[in-house]
Amino acid sequence: MRILMEAALQPDQLLSIGEVARVHAISRNHVMKVVNTLAHAGLLETIRGRGGGFRLGRAADEISLGDIVRITEPSLRPADCANCVLSPGCGLTPVLSEAVAAFLAVLDDRKLSDVASTTQSPRLSEA
Repeated sequence: MRILMEAALQPDQLLSIGEVARVHAISRNHVMKVVNTLAHAGLLETIRGRGGGFRLGRAADEISLGDIVRITEPSLRPADCANCVLSPGCGLTPVLSEAVAAFLAVLDDRKLSDVASTTQSPRLSEA
């Protein structure tokens, strides 16, 4: 989320993995993996080579938070119901499924632009 919010806050700039990692105190390797995942999903565009970097692949108001969570967290299971001996007759499984659906419904209703518009970039506050 932080990587996409940073890109949404600076839509006219190419961001570097190293700079985003430094500013947000995130491992460079982790940023690289996340950028790769988001680029494969079309949420980021990457430009290779000297002077390259990354930026949003689509407008921030076209990217729902629910889409981001589904891409970056492929398993939203709060419990491992598939391997549980109680699963055939468990009353908790449908409740957890309903809770995850409600969580995603809220995120689906919000766009990246909504959260970026109320966020101040640490990079911008350093300037």
